[in-house]
Amino acid sequence: MSQRERPTFYRQEVNKTIWEVPERYQTLSPVGSGAYGSVCSSFDVKTGLKIAVKKLSRPFQSIIHAKRTYRELRLLKHMKHENVIGLLDVFSPATSLEEFNDVYLVTHLMGADLNNIVKCQKLTDDHVQFLIYQILRGLKVKRDLKPSNLAVNEDCELKILDFGLARHTDDEMTGYVATRWYRAPEIMLNWMHYNMTVDIWSVGCIMAELLTGRTLFPGTDHIDQLKLIMLLVGTPGPELLMKISSESARNYINSLPQMPKRNFADVFIGANPQAVDLLEKMLVLDTDKRITAAEALAHPYFSQYHDPDDEPEAEPYDQSFESRELEIEEWKPVVTKCFSKTAGLKPLSPSLSPPSGLTYEAVCDFEPPIFDGDDMES
Repeated sequence: MSQRERPTFYRQEVNKTIWEVPERYQTLSPVGSGAYGSVCSSFDVKTGLKIAVKKLSRPFQSIIHAKRTYRELRLLKHMKHENVIGLLDVFSPATSLEEFNDVYLVTHLMGADLNNIVKCQKLTDDHVQFLIYQILRGLKVKRDLKPSNLAVNEDCELKILDFGLARHTDDEMTGYVATRWYRAPEIMLNWMHYNMTVDIWSVGCIMAELLTGRTLFPGTDHIDQLKLIMLLVGTPGPELLMKISSESARNYINSLPQMPKRNFADVFIGANPQAVDLLEKMLVLDTDKRITAAEALAHPYFSQYHDPDDEPEAEPYDQSFESRELEIEEWKPVVTKCFSKTAGLKPLSPSLSPPSGLTYEAVCDFEPPIFDGDDMES
């Protein structure tokens, strides 16, 4: 199945499931599970690194599962970026296509996710600058940004996780991929002509949460979500309404009472004025006027980190396979093509270092100043 020399495997039971992995990956310990697989922490005796091993859940149960497996492998192998989780290895214990039913992925083992960090403590402005800057550097393919998909290690280096549901920006997108609280309004309103700035909206929501320690738009459903958004940014004007192709979306907006845009400085009291200015440029309803990732990276808020020569663009990504119609057994040899030797991510470059003394431990131990931001509906 692979041109590489086959390693020696061993078997271990993890949560009543048999894992079969190469001997170089020792000390398997479960750390989490989800709809698409389970993850164990492990120690790579060959490199001396702590790693994460993900066993995909029934990768060839159906054509949809097989295609999803290939998609995740392709994306992980494609993303060679310091702020996006990358693929260190991929393997299967199978020795033939007939017995090829399990796929394992190996990535860096990251620490706590931002969701847990926000619950732990409010962050300093220096923390927020460093973390949001890293998120913006990693905005190349991802569009499911939320705190639980952003992991931080002991040095406060951040990586974007979980590519299983990612899609290319040119595809038709539905409103059910991103978590609602961080979802751009154009997705919920079914605007089909939106662009990569859907991620910028999500980053703005995350940044506001890091600054305040609370969710910016905790809507109970889509209607409540839009109401909370418009209480802050105001209802769309005639110019924006003309751009909305969905008649039902236009009718819904027209049914709402007129709400003026709030002064962000009154909402984010005590925050760095440059942070407030950046938030105002991120949380804009009109996607044509919303700041781009490149523009955000050059914003004065990130002046101590911004380096155009150290903010790499992603290589072009060929997603033509999405239109391929194959049977399950035909997908298997396609998936094995991803089993060639994979390269790990480069370490964070020396030019990008956290604020003095900033570590994950410091994040969790930090005692924040009192933040007096108003409630959204006040």
